[in-house]
Amino acid sequence: QLQASGGGLVQAGGSLRLSCVASGLTFSRYTMAWFRQAPGKEREVVTIIRWRTESTYYTDSVKGRFTISRDNAKNTVFLQMNSLEPEDTAVYYCAARSGSAFYTTTGAYNVWGQGTLVTVSS
Repeated sequence: QLQASGGGLVQAGGSLRLSCVASGLTFSRYTMAWFRQAPGKEREVVTIIRWRTESTYYTDSVKGRFTISRDNAKNTVFLQMNSLEPEDTAVYYCAARSGSAFYTTTGAYNVWGQGTLVTVSS
């Protein structure tokens, strides 16, 4: 199971830090990802961090603003979001998959959190 938290309302230019705590899986062996879904849009990948090398992937729109990290000792993945824009408003989901490949599609992930709402006001 994954439990995401940290969402909220923030003004444009502000920051938020999301957390996702995993239980019931060998966290250190899972590649972790954050997805987001804005109203009326499909769920899209935001960022991914591999379990072995901790190498990362970011979608173009968040590069330089968002940072993903993980603490295997705490079974937790983080998403630091800076310079937030109204276009970042969405429900953010953490997801996990075994293996180390970068997959950007929702179907590649078999464990999902419940989502946390991020609202950025202009």
